[in-house]
Amino acid sequence: MTVIDPGDFERRIKKSFAGQPTMAMLGAELTRVERAIVEIEMPFDVKLTQQHGFLHAGVIAAGLDSACGYAAYTLIEPEASILTIEFKINLMSPGRGERFLFRGEITKPGSTIIVADGRAYAVGDGPAKLIASMSGSMMVIRGREDLVE
Repeated sequence: MTVIDPGDFERRIKKSFAGQPTMAMLGAELTRVERAIVEIEMPFDVKLTQQHGFLHAGVIAAGLDSACGYAAYTLIEPEASILTIEFKINLMSPGRGERFLFRGEITKPGSTIIVADGRAYAVGDGPAKLIASMSGSMMVIRGREDLVE
């Protein structure tokens, strides 16, 4: 098995995240970057809700996809990149809270395909509530200078 040195993945992830207009529009911020685990948090914003006032499923998907994708980034070499190739989301409870936490964790690392699991939580008064889970597959992209960072 080949061991890959991911280099300073925290710096690369922070730089990449800062260049994502979607995450900026959502008001999201990186709050945890560790090997195989990334967390992203964002405040509630009525502009991101659906017709019943809950956080829109598309916003939940975006948060989970980014958290899982960046968790995969922690395992790859600096010259490579990650693209999501598949995901499935289970929406378990309405997105109702003051803040939302999206956690991505690597389930199975690989040299070409990395599998990640994500969990989304609504945070408010009381304990955090699990509102969604995601399972996703990320492809490691090599040899594409236009996709680095």
